[in-house]
Amino acid sequence: MLIDSHVNLHAPQFDEDRDAVIDRARAAGVGLMVEISDKLSTFEATHALAMAHDDIWCTVGAHPHEAKDHADMTAENLVTLSKRPRVVGIGECGLDFHYDLSPRELQAEVFRRHIDAARQTGLPLVVHTREADDVMAEILSEEQARGSFKFLMHCYTSGPELAVLAAELGGWFSVSGIATFKAAEDVRQVIRAMPADRIIVETDCPYLAPIPHRGSRNEPAYVGHVLTKLAEIRGWSAEEAGRRTTDAFFALFDGIPDPRRSSDHV
Repeated sequence: MLIDSHVNLHAPQFDEDRDAVIDRARAAGVGLMVEISDKLSTFEATHALAMAHDDIWCTVGAHPHEAKDHADMTAENLVTLSKRPRVVGIGECGLDFHYDLSPRELQAEVFRRHIDAARQTGLPLVVHTREADDVMAEILSEEQARGSFKFLMHCYTSGPELAVLAAELGGWFSVSGIATFKAAEDVRQVIRAMPADRIIVETDCPYLAPIPHRGSRNEPAYVGHVLTKLAEIRGWSAEEAGRRTTDAFFALFDGIPDPRRSSDHV
């Protein structure tokens, strides 16, 4: 079973053929998808997708780009929404200093509120970080010292130093289609050093389509290309890569029943 740990199926890029995209994912062997919340104004659409499909679960949160519109959001807001059925994570949240679409200090404040919600609920935190390694390292270290929480460094493309720290703090990592790009050898080098039992895969669709689909709209059906590349990078067989990433996924998103275990009791 393939698992896409990060999809944005509520995005307008899928408005014309969303059902067909989901059908193609299933036909490609994708058995589970996690639909990611990027802002509270679209959370209803995100949650509706999870409620409508047995193989889709969702998160609740606000991307750092959207922090400027979530200055008044509290951890309690997130905790309340997280109690809905099929909500299995907090985020996507974090820091993005590349585009600076929200003030950096506000990004950090809103990120810490997400961490508080993850700590209160026990749900994993989906972390976005771009060109913010030093501040991200500081916040993760401070907040873990304040009280532990599970977290995922999603679509990891940051530096090796932050990766080492995140691994030491117990973090998981997800690998995206960027790992297939010719110019991404620095990303592949970091992937080689990630903890073997805490790596999962994602598409981040509709963005970052892997080779051979680069330049087109990304879809969950393409996550197998990411898994194949991960196996190559780590020197794993296809079977081992599938088993390791599936084990890691259910260890992180432990609110989702593992169908491999339930089948044992049939």
